[in-house]
Amino acid sequence: MDQPQELTRIDHPLEIAGRRFGSRLFMGTGKFPSPEVMVSAYAAGQTECVTVAVRRIDLSPDRPQRNFIDYIDRARIELLPNTAGCFDLDSALRTARLAREATGTNWIKLEVLGDEKTLLPDVVATVEGTQRLKDEGFIVLAYTSQDPIVARKLFAAGADAVMPLASPIGSGQGFPDFGNLQFIIEELSGKVPIVVDAGIGAPSDAALAMELGADACLINTAIALAGDPPRMAEAMRLGVEAGRAAYLAGRIPKKRYASASSPMEGRIGS
Repeated sequence: MDQPQELTRIDHPLEIAGRRFGSRLFMGTGKFPSPEVMVSAYAAGQTECVTVAVRRIDLSPDRPQRNFIDYIDRARIELLPNTAGCFDLDSALRTARLAREATGTNWIKLEVLGDEKTLLPDVVATVEGTQRLKDEGFIVLAYTSQDPIVARKLFAAGADAVMPLASPIGSGQGFPDFGNLQFIIEELSGKVPIVVDAGIGAPSDAALAMELGADACLINTAIALAGDPPRMAEAMRLGVEAGRAAYLAGRIPKKRYASASSPMEGRIGS
């Protein structure tokens, strides 16, 4: 029996700022029909990191009612506050500081949005914000475009993870184009974790991101608004795992013409 071919790449645990993650599927907290469905989806997706929009919930210690953040098992799941909804740098920095005070974590997903219609990032402000928050002791995961030059600047600014979008937030478009994401991965892989964030609509999108060499995917809308969020979370987890395995195995190169599966030499009657 033939021995299995040695993997072309050796897998390494996903590590961000010294924190190791067994799961490469990060999830969100918004848009779920109920906290109970959210928790079930987390279990099905086996996520170990979830992001929460600080500006949209009451995080005060004396809040009168429980909110969905109270359902998260903080001993198992890393809470990643984000600055979603901030359209200028000052408000993003202020939100990050409030998040640290309210949650007790110095982790922050930095989002500085540049346009209310597309929700695309203001990359200039994001680079500056990354530098300033790092100076204040934050662990910064920076949401950005697929521009490889910006990704390089975020790495230079000290970002603990670079989070390029697949397509606009919540659009479910997947990858209209992934050429620039490949450039980002080629340049930064092994230097800083690359987490594909925004626009993933189906497990096949997640698998493609991981096949290209991304380190993880952050997925919210496609899971939370699915007909069956826990089942979709499981499907996304499997997509991420399959894509990672394919990346490690090393796909065959694309060819212009057909290539027979069986050798032509030695055929019967030849």
